Amino acid sequence: MDMVSWQLESFGKPLARVLRELPPATGTEVVLQVGSCGVCHSDVHLHDGYFDLGGGNRLEMARSVQPPRTLGHEIAGTVVAFGPQAQDVHVGRNCVAFPWIGCGTCALCAAGKEHLCPAGRNLGVARDGGFATHVVVPHPRYLVDYEPLAQEQACTYACSGLTAYSALKKLAPLHAGDALLVIGAGGVGLSGVRLARHLFETAPIVVAEVDRGKWDLARAAGASEVIDPNADGALKALLKSSGGGVAAAVDFVGAGASFAFGLGALRKEGRLVAVGLLGGSTTLVPAMLSFKAVSIVGSYVGSLQELQELMAIARRGELPELPVTPRPLDDANAALEELRAGHVRGRNVLRP
Repeated sequence: MDMVSWQLESFGKPLARVLRELPPATGTEVVLQVGSCGVCHSDVHLHDGYFDLGGGNRLEMARSVQPPRTLGHEIAGTVVAFGPQAQDVHVGRNCVAFPWIGCGTCALCAAGKEHLCPAGRNLGVARDGGFATHVVVPHPRYLVDYEPLAQEQACTYACSGLTAYSALKKLAPLHAGDALLVIGAGGVGLSGVRLARHLFETAPIVVAEVDRGKWDLARAAGASEVIDPNADGALKALLKSSGGGVAAAVDFVGAGASFAFGLGALRKEGRLVAVGLLGGSTTLVPAMLSFKAVSIVGSYVGSLQELQELMAIARRGELPELPVTPRPLDDANAALEELRAGHVRGRNVLRP
């Protein structure tokens, strides 16, 4: 059987369509026929070959991503083959693939934090991912059932949903009336809003989004209020309306300006969770951290257990759908460019 994949052959160059023989499943491996694969902003950075650290500094990805590589880590599909040592799996099973796979032997992996493994084997990064008709998953333990969810919704939980869920869990508990600031209404930010409305039912949720064309999506996801953080007096107005600042903020953008806005919006003992990876830097004043007794926490994707928890919530029908735009697999390059230009509402999802 042949498979088609859109591969990164050189950083910054268009992905190439490659036709090759489907590799056989060996050991504990499972082969999924990809039905849907979300296009994440991390794919844009991986395609570029670096993350912007601000001040002209870059985090180069050449050591983590070695072309040729098939990108794509938000994967949902159907089992079509598995190796002789794979257990508790059958042909025809519909599932989401957990992509944040570790080495399996380090202390972080042993603690259930494979997503933080320094020698990760992540799908779409260190291993070929889902911009393809098929993907090889190293073990059935990384498969999570998604039915009765629609497949194009289910795939987004592997990164967009999981990243937001893990970040929001770092805020708990929020008490009645505690205001939450969500910065960004892209794919991950919208996931954050709908999950925050589920996890913190009584919390006022303020969404800060510079693109007013996405304000309707933020409100539909559950935002109590939407503001433009770049508007004159926006921070001062937010501090006043929230009674001195928000209890918590999650920065799903990750730019210098968005981080600074989130930090400045915190009340005393507030917490900022940094998630986004857009790029840039900002200045921190250590004394102000002490005076306000605030905390800053980094959050990177999420664990397999958290994905299992999240999928259980989603499968019960307790979350509104994420806006998605299905695209043919052959539109992989166009989907990346639309995301790079900021023209995507919700999520582009590639479908072979």
